[in-house]
Amino acid sequence: MGRPLPGNRNDCKAWEESGAKAAVGKTLTIADGGYPGTRLALPHRRRKGKDLPDWKQEHNKSHKQVRARVEHVFARMRTWKIPRDCRLKGDGIHHAMLGVARMHNLARAG
Repeated sequence: MGRPLPGNRNDCKAWEESGAKAAVGKTLTIADGGYPGTRLALPHRRRKGKDLPDWKQEHNKSHKQVRARVEHVFARMRTWKIPRDCRLKGDGIHHAMLGVARMHNLARAG
């Protein structure tokens, strides 16, 4: 998880500067179309006047389904009181989400 950055940042620049790129390493990571040139798994783009082949359309469909699940989780977490309050305090949300991720990993480890 990358650290929050101040101000309005380009997605590609924030991906690298926040430490998220280093944290992910070589793990396959999906993203939206705002991350060109970052080696993330992006949806395929249709060229002007041409349709995408079926396999690319299927890939985009599964990509969209996974991203929708993740975005719904983010939206749901924003309604929780503790993370909502932490968002108002500098990088408090960063620390709160690290704690949630660690607890999740501990629960999975048994």
